[in-house]
Amino acid sequence: MNITPTPITAALAGLFSALVLPFLWSRFGGPGSADSIGLVVAFLLVVALPAHAFVLGFGRSRMANPRTLDTALLKRIGAWLVAVATTVAVAEFLKAP
Repeated sequence: MNITPTPITAALAGLFSALVLPFLWSRFGGPGSADSIGLVVAFLLVVALPAHAFVLGFGRSRMANPRTLDTALLKRIGAWLVAVATTVAVAEFLKAP
């Protein structure tokens, strides 16, 4: 499977993770859930897998020189983090009285 990650797919993965993780936390999280296998599996499926697929991709690296900085990857990581932070900020703003 070859997924070509872009800043848009990275932002969508961040949005998805930020929206779904609170629901999973309320289901599997809470006191005494630090060793919950359900929380670990949910985190892997909701955060780690979309982040890997849509930020890093599943194809081989196309970089000619492994010593150079991959600016496209940095942009995708930034887009993912900005999408998560924006989603959390908007959710907190909408919850405020």
